Amino acid sequence: MKKLAVYTLSGVLLLGTTVSCESIKNANNTQKGAVIGAVGGAVLGGVIGNNVGKGGNGALGAVLGGVVGGVVGGVIGNKMDRQARKISESLPGAQVERVGEGIKLTLGENSVNFDFNKATLTGKAKGNLDKLVPVFKEYPDTDIEIFGHTDSKGADDYNMNLSKQRAESVKNYLSGKGLSSSRFKIVGMGETEPISTNDTDDGRALNRRVEFAITANQKMIDDAKKEAGQ
Repeated sequence: MKKLAVYTLSGVLLLGTTVSCESIKNANNTQKGAVIGAVGGAVLGGVIGNNVGKGGNGALGAVLGGVVGGVVGGVIGNKMDRQARKISESLPGAQVERVGEGIKLTLGENSVNFDFNKATLTGKAKGNLDKLVPVFKEYPDTDIEIFGHTDSKGADDYNMNLSKQRAESVKNYLSGKGLSSSRFKIVGMGETEPISTNDTDDGRALNRRVEFAITANQKMIDDAKKEAGQ
């Protein structure tokens, strides 16, 4: 079942302010982006630092690290809202999370899987990635960081290398479908960021996944500045 979650940094950053919950609820994305900018980089840095301190140096950390803030951030957030909805509609089973001004996309083993102990994409995986290609082409002004994850079975070094190879396979497949390879960056996470227990088959299956951090590239940022009158 598809999942589209939305998390705005303004909700986190406003915890220490006098802004009411009702005003947060009623604010549009541009207003929320402006609040992010007003609160300041020091608080945002604390949020990012806390996330990284909890092991969140993967896709979530990459999305949070790309925050621009202010009215410009709100404009970017609106564009990301539309892209997130398209992804959620196009690929059932994907976990799509709108975080700050970007998108964290998680493709579990049921969406993108590989031949056992290899980095070779299965036919099912290719079919699901094909569903993402039109969305990525429709929204070309984004950078996409691909993170490969494994369970804890096997040696640490082996898992790290395998996760990187699998992320590379995803990148190469998408690039082969006409997407610019310059948009992509790959990271192997190995077994370092489990999202479930590694003590059961079901838990290990959840940990074997590919995550995307989708953030604004410089062109989107520049366009957002013009749109915001800056």
